[in-house]
Amino acid sequence: MSLFVRKNVTSWGATSLVSLALLATSCAGQDDNTSAGKESPPASAKAHGYVEGAQEAAEQQSRLLLNDPETGDTRVLDLITGKVHEVSPTGGTSTLTTDGRFGYLHTASGTRVLDAGAWMVDHGDHVHYYRAAIRDAGRLPAGTGARVRSDATVTAVTGEDGRAEIYRRDELEKGEVGSPRRLPGEPASAVVPYAEHLLTLTDDTDDEDGSTKVVVYDREGRRVTSPEAECEDPRGDAVTRRGVVFGCADGALLIREDDGGFAAERIPYGADVPAGERALRFSHRAGSDTLTAPAGDRAVWVLDVTERTWTRVKTGPVVSVNTAGEGSPLLVLQDDGALHGYDTTTGEQVSRTKRLLTDVPGARAGGTGPAIEVDRSRAYLNDPAGNRVHEIDYNDNLRVARTLDLDMKPVLMVETGR
Repeated sequence: MSLFVRKNVTSWGATSLVSLALLATSCAGQDDNTSAGKESPPASAKAHGYVEGAQEAAEQQSRLLLNDPETGDTRVLDLITGKVHEVSPTGGTSTLTTDGRFGYLHTASGTRVLDAGAWMVDHGDHVHYYRAAIRDAGRLPAGTGARVRSDATVTAVTGEDGRAEIYRRDELEKGEVGSPRRLPGEPASAVVPYAEHLLTLTDDTDDEDGSTKVVVYDREGRRVTSPEAECEDPRGDAVTRRGVVFGCADGALLIREDDGGFAAERIPYGADVPAGERALRFSHRAGSDTLTAPAGDRAVWVLDVTERTWTRVKTGPVVSVNTAGEGSPLLVLQDDGALHGYDTTTGEQVSRTKRLLTDVPGARAGGTGPAIEVDRSRAYLNDPAGNRVHEIDYNDNLRVARTLDLDMKPVLMVETGR
């Protein structure tokens, strides 16, 4: 079970303080199999992630959000029931991202927020799963290139223009974008909610060499004590159980909570890495401490955050990559249309599927090509040319467990409910 904890504390109002108290006193006695979709749920249920109209489930409620930028076709595929839900179209989507519940369809005119109606609340020693109706939650003014990062309390949106705005999570849960709070300064990286604070990297205008340094804000946008650390040319970020990882020119920078404060630790590549072979974006299973990224066109980086080590795996032409971590294989879609599995320790290929994609468009800027989504037991690979999604059992020699047919081209795909 994942130990990744999503905290529920916010400085907006006293509601969350009450929820935190309820959480501390009632969590152990809550029955995970009890439905939360009653007219008058107990207060303890609300502290566990309940929202009006939701039902609690005994297992993860995985759903895939799919989009075709050319036609605008948008679907939500329920992986539990197999039902495909058609939602209003969104054309011209440049990228599709998610925070585990909400899908963000980024276009030139703004970002559509779609509530996929499936999420989880992880308390470390146990997890609560919820499902609800699929619905639109409005539009964010930030468009193409916007970076959206969330926790259980806030959603941070960092635009290409350098503006960063913080939205209340409970407003999105009600189906409303709400009014944001502007974060001061112009971040040089995405603003990442973590440990009841907001982490980012910013250019230090007082430093002659223009270095990029760590900045920590509280929920009100006030700058607090920050660790002394720099990150040259930041690219990519990820939240793990060990802390927040930022990609830097010489490797990675790990920021973690440390006895009420924050500490920074470098994880260098260990050798000079050409700019074209750097880890520019990370893929991983939500809550995992193993990150993956393309290392140029013919290799993959595996970053073990627990061990603070990088491993470069030679794979051949890379289209997309991911892993569940914790002993699971490194999954690499290559230009032969097959999914390949590698041992992350030895770098040896250990498994391979048949050709799954007849038309492989290749990796695209921003990771908008075919994607590999990974959860606790399965991996999903979208096949736009075949109008389908392949479900892979990565623990069973990459066995194709299901082929899920669709009435549209799933060019973009993310998984929610985790």
